[in-house]
Amino acid sequence: MAAQMAVNSGASLWGPLKELWETVDGAVLRRQPESVHLLDLQLKKHKPHFLSLFKNPPKSAEQREKVRKASTEGIAIQGQQGSRLLPEQLLSEAFILSDLFDIGELSALELLLAGEQQQPHFPGLTRGLVAVLLYWDGKLCVANSLRTLIQSRHGKTFTLDLSGELVALTTRFTDELMNQGLTKRVLALVSEINVAREFERLQKERGLGNEKHRKEVSDLIKESRQALADSLFSWTCQSPLSKDDTLALIGHLETVSAQADGSLDSVNLALVMALLYCLDVSFVEQGTEDREDLIQALPLLTERQYVSAVHSRLMDGQPWKLPGLQAVCRLAWALSLRVLSQLPQGGALVEFTEADEALADQALLGDVFLFMKEGILGCEGCAQEEFYIRRLHSLITDFLALMPMKVKQLRNRADEDARLVHMSLQMESELPSSLRKDLEHLMNLIGEFYSKDPFGLELGLEFWCPTESLQHTSLQGSYLGMALQRPPHKQVVLSKFVRQMGDLLPSTLYISYLRMLKGLANGPQCSHYAFSLLKTNGATHSDNLQGVSGSPVSWEHFFHSLMLYHENLRRDFPNPDAAQFRHPSLRGITQRELEGLTSFLQLLTTIITWSENARLALCEHPQWTPVVVMLGLLQCSVPPVLKAEVLRCLAAFGKSPEIAASLWQSLEYTQILQTVRAPGQRQAAGIEVELNEIESSCEEYPLTRGFCHLISTLVESSLPVNLGAGLRAPGFQPYLNFLRDSVFLPFPTRAYRHPAEKWEVADAVLEVFHKLLRDYEPQPSDFVQEIVELQGEQLAAHKPPGHSLMFHLLNDSPTLTLCLSLLEEGVRQLDTYAPFPGKKHLESAVLRVLCLLDLALQKEVVFMDLLRESQASMLVSPLEQLLQGVSPQTRRADHIVNIGRYLYHSSSNPEASFQSAKILRRIANYPNIQNRLVGDFTHDQAVSEKLMAGFVECLDNEEAEEATENGDDADAQQKVARIRHETQIHLLNLLITSLDLKTPNLALYLLGYEVKKPVSSTNLQDPGVLGCPRSCLHAILSLLQRGTEKRSGPVLTQQAPHLAELCYQVIYQLCACPDTSGPTMRYLRTSQDFLFSHLQHLPFILPSNQIAALSQMSWLMKTAAIELRVTSLNRQRSHTQRLVSLLLDDQPHTQRTADGESGMEEETRSVCGFLHFDTVSKVRRKLLSVLDAIDFSQDMPELLQLDFFERTQIEQVISNCEHVNEQGHTVCNVKLLHRVLVAEVNALQGMAAIGQRPLLMEEVNSILQQVVERNRVRRSLSAKRNALRSWRSLVETLLTACPADLIPADDRQLIIRDLLLDLHDKVLSEDAAGELMPIVAGAVFTLTAHLSQSVLSEQQQGAGLEISSGFASIANSALHLILRKLLDFILCTGGGYQRLRAHLYGSLLYYLQIAQKPDEPDTLQTAGKAMTVFSKLQRENLSIIESYGNSLMEVVCRDACDGHEISRMLALAVLDRILSIDRQNQWLVYVCNSGYLRSLVESLRQDDVALQTLLTPQPPLLKPLYIYESKMALLTRVAKTGQGAVELLRCGLVAQLIECQVFDMVPDSDAHRVVRDPSGFIPSPMDRYRQILLPTLRLFQVILTSTTTNHQQGAAQVLQWLIVHSDTIQSLLRCPELSMGALQELSLLTGIISKTALPGALESGGEVNSAALMEFQGHINRFQRLCLSLLGRLAGSERERLLKQAEISAPADSAERREEMEVAMQQVCANIMEYCQTLLLQSSAQAQFSICLFSPSGSEPAGRDGGRADLSSALPSMAYSRAPSLGLVMYLLKNSAADFFRFHQSHRQSLGKLQSLDQLPPDELKELCQGLVSGPGGVEKISSVQRSLLAKRRLVQLINNRAKLLALCSYVIETCLFVLWRHLEYYLLHCTPTDPKDSPMPGASLYRSRLTDDSFGGLQGSGGRVLGLSRVSQQDLDLLKSDMATGFGEALQRKLLDVEGLYSQVRSRYTFIQALVRRVRGLLRQPKS
Repeated sequence: MAAQMAVNSGASLWGPLKELWETVDGAVLRRQPESVHLLDLQLKKHKPHFLSLFKNPPKSAEQREKVRKASTEGIAIQGQQGSRLLPEQLLSEAFILSDLFDIGELSALELLLAGEQQQPHFPGLTRGLVAVLLYWDGKLCVANSLRTLIQSRHGKTFTLDLSGELVALTTRFTDELMNQGLTKRVLALVSEINVAREFERLQKERGLGNEKHRKEVSDLIKESRQALADSLFSWTCQSPLSKDDTLALIGHLETVSAQADGSLDSVNLALVMALLYCLDVSFVEQGTEDREDLIQALPLLTERQYVSAVHSRLMDGQPWKLPGLQAVCRLAWALSLRVLSQLPQGGALVEFTEADEALADQALLGDVFLFMKEGILGCEGCAQEEFYIRRLHSLITDFLALMPMKVKQLRNRADEDARLVHMSLQMESELPSSLRKDLEHLMNLIGEFYSKDPFGLELGLEFWCPTESLQHTSLQGSYLGMALQRPPHKQVVLSKFVRQMGDLLPSTLYISYLRMLKGLANGPQCSHYAFSLLKTNGATHSDNLQGVSGSPVSWEHFFHSLMLYHENLRRDFPNPDAAQFRHPSLRGITQRELEGLTSFLQLLTTIITWSENARLALCEHPQWTPVVVMLGLLQCSVPPVLKAEVLRCLAAFGKSPEIAASLWQSLEYTQILQTVRAPGQRQAAGIEVELNEIESSCEEYPLTRGFCHLISTLVESSLPVNLGAGLRAPGFQPYLNFLRDSVFLPFPTRAYRHPAEKWEVADAVLEVFHKLLRDYEPQPSDFVQEIVELQGEQLAAHKPPGHSLMFHLLNDSPTLTLCLSLLEEGVRQLDTYAPFPGKKHLESAVLRVLCLLDLALQKEVVFMDLLRESQASMLVSPLEQLLQGVSPQTRRADHIVNIGRYLYHSSSNPEASFQSAKILRRIANYPNIQNRLVGDFTHDQAVSEKLMAGFVECLDNEEAEEATENGDDADAQQKVARIRHETQIHLLNLLITSLDLKTPNLALYLLGYEVKKPVSSTNLQDPGVLGCPRSCLHAILSLLQRGTEKRSGPVLTQQAPHLAELCYQVIYQLCACPDTSGPTMRYLRTSQDFLFSHLQHLPFILPSNQIAALSQMSWLMKTAAIELRVTSLNRQRSHTQRLVSLLLDDQPHTQRTADGESGMEEETRSVCGFLHFDTVSKVRRKLLSVLDAIDFSQDMPELLQLDFFERTQIEQVISNCEHVNEQGHTVCNVKLLHRVLVAEVNALQGMAAIGQRPLLMEEVNSILQQVVERNRVRRSLSAKRNALRSWRSLVETLLTACPADLIPADDRQLIIRDLLLDLHDKVLSEDAAGELMPIVAGAVFTLTAHLSQSVLSEQQQGAGLEISSGFASIANSALHLILRKLLDFILCTGGGYQRLRAHLYGSLLYYLQIAQKPDEPDTLQTAGKAMTVFSKLQRENLSIIESYGNSLMEVVCRDACDGHEISRMLALAVLDRILSIDRQNQWLVYVCNSGYLRSLVESLRQDDVALQTLLTPQPPLLKPLYIYESKMALLTRVAKTGQGAVELLRCGLVAQLIECQVFDMVPDSDAHRVVRDPSGFIPSPMDRYRQILLPTLRLFQVILTSTTTNHQQGAAQVLQWLIVHSDTIQSLLRCPELSMGALQELSLLTGIISKTALPGALESGGEVNSAALMEFQGHINRFQRLCLSLLGRLAGSERERLLKQAEISAPADSAERREEMEVAMQQVCANIMEYCQTLLLQSSAQAQFSICLFSPSGSEPAGRDGGRADLSSALPSMAYSRAPSLGLVMYLLKNSAADFFRFHQSHRQSLGKLQSLDQLPPDELKELCQGLVSGPGGVEKISSVQRSLLAKRRLVQLINNRAKLLALCSYVIETCLFVLWRHLEYYLLHCTPTDPKDSPMPGASLYRSRLTDDSFGGLQGSGGRVLGLSRVSQQDLDLLKSDMATGFGEALQRKLLDVEGLYSQVRSRYTFIQALVRRVRGLLRQPKS
């Protein structure tokens, strides 16, 4: 039992019933798919609820006990574990509720718990009050479900077009209910339930809350009763009731009473109609296909007892409570009997059918027609139900058609009565008492009934029989949709009735007949027939002498009478001067005539309102001149009521613009409103006086309302500018002044007999204001004061009326004040929720005020801009600031709050809330107001809650529907749904706008964020938790979340795509804004699981609205990208993992069971999955299917085909009309364009133009359609771009921001492969739109970069494992495919899209990088490697590239030569890369032959100027530098092949560089004067200079190395460069400060000098004159000297100092810096030594003729102790100290040998570490990584895998560096030995010492002459020639020998031989170390000669 006693927290009396209603509604009304099955289940479950309709669960002692104990023992709640203790307070409320509604205690408790849960939806109510609402809402759900189920039945009256299966189900179910006594239960409930009684009970128990709650409860109760009655009505419409049920229904109606005004209430009306349909047999006459079945089911024909029972019950003389109602039922029964008697089946019922006459008589005696008019038509519900109207129509027409004798009797009777009346009038006796007015009532009924036609049925057509044969089928008497040739009998009878009644009409019926005609003339076709009738009536009798027609019902008669009245009244008052208004005597018109005239005017108004033909025909009739006569009547002394009718009639005429224009002039001429004062006139005349004196004293204002209506109509048709010209300043101003100052401003203070009229007046005048302002467009001319000349005086011209209104609304004027107080009054009245007279008009007036404010806000920007430009002296304030003013009533600034409060009434006033939302949205654009607004909105707690509730209610609205494109002719309900939807759109836009502004703003308050504290401290909760109210964020989320749990996905995206798009945008903005991001994402993640539940439904496919679907996805993907980034940063791994796998998995997802509990089937499935893994089919990755949803093709509108307009001009106009809309799209303003074009058409003059006007208008139309299409295309492209961008950012976030280990490398590559191939397929399709290509190119770039990175990192980790399938996890074939697509993409971009190709070149570079071999350690082993996978892939890549032939080369080369800087750089890089792998040199040949190479070389001259600007101290743009570097890199690549180098020389490369002046602009290296770039990005000027110089030097070096055969030519050119820039070169060689950069310069420079600055270089230079040769030689000598002195610095003392300095200056990266410095220094030494060697070799092959470069001194440059001695101090101060000593060479030799062993040792160690990398201790790993990771603590952060990768990279770097040093050292050793040997050989064997005794002169002169000989390279002559040495003594030579011998000891020799052993053998290259060591040793051991 305990289990059954569990409490359902959804409340069994509400939750399940709500669900039931939603299912029924979905299946029957919304026709959702798959709903029949659900409905079946629900109906089975809820059958008891229907059977015991509205029965409550009974109370029981057991339940009571259980509830009582709930506070101590607790109570079980369904779906929750354990039991829950409930507070005492709740339990006592439950008992109260149980007693109140007489329901079981547990049910009462459930209701309260549900009330507590739903409380956030009902701000301001307690849980008890909510429970009351839920109780009645549950009841209503059952009643609505019942009604809807019954409506879906198949039957005789209507059909809902549902599936047969559904109809069968509902019919079966409802039949069961009916058999169980549904009718009686419904009738009992309708009698029982009574609002007043229920309220009394609730009042007693405090069950009623505020006004809104009372209103809601009473509405629910009323609606429940109504739904029950309606279900009975719907049943009888479709199928008849049984006998007992019918009698029960009659029994109920007997007791019914009327409301106070004599009409029935809508519930009883439904029951009356139900009975009328029960007794209805008219459908038998219709020839529908299922007629036979229906007749079989009709008890009237099949059951005799039924007929007899009903008959006796209705014949029963017992009077009912409402005799009129009894009469209606009797009449209906009589007509049914009459129909039955005419049927073959009716023969058996003769005894009953005979009584039809008697019954009809009784009905007439009961005043049946009077009751129908007052009791039935008087009920509001009557006009709201189409089938009521149809049934009443058939009742009236059946009476006229089936009982013609009765009608005749009525007419005779009426004639008789008329005579009696006439006699009594003549004899002045009393009227006879026996007068019956049945015919009059009938006519009035017909008039009343047909004058309203809410559904546009035009049923009155049945009364008109077309006399002339009309071709127009729609004008034919179409009956039931079948246009018959002969009208049916009934129609003939009815039209005869109309015509005959008009013949010889007795005066008593005259008014009623006119009223009937007025009703029957209601409708476009009816009015046409009525017009014809009145026309023909007059025409037949026009032979009368006076010309007054015989028939009193004809135009002729009417207008003639009018003219007579006019004549008489004018004759009475010859004096026009205002006298008429003093004595309103009514001599001319009696009361009866007044009524007749009024009726005639109303008939006339109806006809001309509907029929334009009638309007024009009557107006232009020469005799009648109705407009003139009526205007004349207005000037006469006639009662205001009649004048009001005349004005309404004139307004109807004014609907045609042609008439309106002349009507304005007539109106002005007759001075109805006096606009011109006569000079002697004492006071005003015309309508103003009538208003102030007559109407005010009568307290009724029909005339004023009529006048407003007339002006309103005329303003709409035309507004003449020159109205009243010649008599006054022309224009509309006087009318506006009157309406404003005499009607609008005083209206609140006037007295009113009928309170409702107050609001009618306000509404009428505001309507005019609204139209005037709506059509006003501010123009510059409005702000210029124009002057008109009038009878010699100057008058200021009037401005347009809209301008005047704007002026009043933009000032704190009485008009604005009144408008705002109206708003306040309106919201105050609405807050009472009580009906009051004039409510409808008040609401309408308020709506117009809101529209006025909205229009003013909309136009004020243009208005104020124009005002500023015109410099007029007008003062205005922006409306949004005026709205912040203080209200005089409340003394608070609450105008905007009042506007906002209309949102709270959105359910009852959707339009007002719509306008209110629009205004708020406009105001929200102003940031300065937002802050104030937040204060105003939150100032008063109660108001604040209401405002929040209003916003939430508007957003929550379930009835909102997005409009379809062509939804203009929709019914009222759809219109309201559309307005509600628009309101939601405006509110969301308001939030979007506000979120962009600074905090606090309105959006934050409405979305539930903190506005008083920092926003980021907000803690968002579900509504109701911790007292958190339901905010707009909750509303938005609940809108979006609907349907996410179903397979079909979020409902909103399908039903209201634009709304969904904005909702997603709001959420994205909240996530993207730094302040709100934290709280929002936390809330969405934890309590909503928002992103996952939405992303799993991607892509959204909406064939009807592709643009919205793309935008929705775009915002959602952007949000997802943020979420991925944030969760990755916060290490919320599971969240990231879940989203990543959702987006990327290609295995089908098993739908997770709720709450993550995996059931048994999960287990078994995973086992199956394990066994049959092949059977699992793959699914498309989510990311790819989203990409599929973006259609890359875009249909473009074709060009305009114009016949009249000039295309270029039209295009110009279109572009002038373009503006950027809120979404940021450039669109054309179609309305503005339309105005411009129509004005252009109207401006055409002449007959030809008039004839062609229709054609012109057609062309205008086609232009507009074209522009609309263009706008759509732009929006569509923009949506696609955004969606693609979001997709790209999501992909990039997935690949970059998410932890790499979430996606394994092999998956990662496959994913990138899929993405790349799909992207390319889409973008390469024929019709892909070019606008999308840049985004795709960007995505391709990122993806290729990641692919390359992923493949490389995979190889590093799996180094040494050669993968069989190809290169990496991604197969080679896939890589080739990607390459092909990439190249296709590059080619398809053609000539344009250069920036786009930059991305593609980047991608290509990344792609080609994959096949680049990684750095391998140089182990000094020479084993030749086999062909690796790298070279295989490289070869295949190349063959693919070559297959594209010249077209690809052309594109790349063209981009490399000119265009955008970045794409040039990248194209150059691509060329470089391809040339490097192109072994066949095809590309090189192309580049050379096609002239691109020459073009590149020649462009260096242009670069020169740009590069010079780079060296200014202010850091300039670095673009030229980067491009120059790229060019040089490419040229260097070209120069690496001999062919290329020769080609470069041929193109004059060196000549171009010789002319570049930038090399001479060495900046000052003075570090203090340089402006440093703080970010460190822009290099210092010196560094910039080096970036320019070094590439050139490298290029020269490569050229010199490559041009072996033509070496001389290259060398000579480079030497020329050196000499041209010699000053610079020499200053660089002298460089005082040897920094790293300087060393790099030197290493390159010395390399070039060593190959070029040779004596032999000059001869090859051709014929050069001797002076130039002298100069050249001088330069070369200088270079030699500088190089040698440099050697002294580097080999000697400075070396250690420099390395130390490098360590001190940059301790962080000291190791690497030191290594680089070492290499550079060794390189310089090697170069100089090579130079020395070459010089020695070139000068002579034998030592004795060789030149000497070093002085014969053996002392070493530094002290042995390693202390720094200066070079000069160690050397003896001798005269020849200019040349460095041989000791230096010796020193270098020793050092190099020592270094060699040090490096070799380090090389071996590093190799060892590399081989046992896994065993290295962590500390060592850390140390190795330190150099590669920047920033403190960088090493700590990286993973262990990364760490070992970095360590490996560092080791390879070290090994290779050491290998390079070893090579340099061994080379230096070799050259040093050579130089030593040559010098020693010369000095010790061939040199003749000079004796000190000799005269110094001859030696010197000898030397000098030698030197000059030397300089020409002549090698004749004998004896040693020492370079730059004046004399060498024997002593020197001896000293040299001994020094050398000691230096070149055994240890050194052994070392040197070891070097050869260690290095040269390994390198398989033989050095001369051994031989040279032997020779030097030999020289030194030689005995002294």
